[in-house]
Amino acid sequence: MRKITAKEFTGSQAWEALPIEKFSGQTTVRLHWTDQPYKWHVNDGPEVFVVLDGVVNMHTRSDGKEGMTRLEPGDIFHAETGDEHVAHPQGVARILVVEVAGSV
Repeated sequence: MRKITAKEFTGSQAWEALPIEKFSGQTTVRLHWTDQPYKWHVNDGPEVFVVLDGVVNMHTRSDGKEGMTRLEPGDIFHAETGDEHVAHPQGVARILVVEVAGSV
């Protein structure tokens, strides 16, 4: 057993991850630290993105249209397989991500 305090986790580079669990070798749970945007991407499976600390603007593309959702601590973003998105933290953010192992 272990306790993880999200606010205490700091990475040395953007999107550094602290692995927490890997279920049946297929699904990972990781705590990410970042202060920089990621890249536009489509995951290999569904993704659950939980903001634990900080603010993240999640940009999405669907049917040629772009949108943006502001995520604050406690907010959850769910991307289904094929959903194109990119996270833009507003300063430092810590995010819990549950996704298919090896996904982008």
